Amino acid sequence: MNFPDNLRYTKDHEWVRVEGDHAFIGITDFAQSELGDIVYVDVNTIGKTLNAEEVFGTVEAVKTVSDLFLPISGTILELNVELNTNPELVNQDPYEKGWMVKVKMANPSEAKELMDKAAYTALVGH
Repeated sequence: MNFPDNLRYTKDHEWVRVEGDHAFIGITDFAQSELGDIVYVDVNTIGKTLNAEEVFGTVEAVKTVSDLFLPISGTILELNVELNTNPELVNQDPYEKGWMVKVKMANPSEAKELMDKAAYTALVGH
């Protein structure tokens, strides 16, 4: 399992990469391995402002559909359009090419409150 040091993590297995006042969000390597082959990512919250832990979309795997929870408050600016035609990028490269949404953070300090690599690794037991 790969859990990069520069990201923050949630108990719901999302990750956050902060770049200025924006954040990129996706699901962790652990989450994609548990879900199996990703066949569709559905995000219909572009342009909406959501609170932390609100559902911003769903990810569909061969056997299940799971809600995606926003780790931090903010406005959903963009969806990774590559996922429309290549949802398997979430499986192949969950932290780079498989990111899901870009968010303008309402409160950047929320990201600091999320788990670091050590805490997340302890949570998933890897």
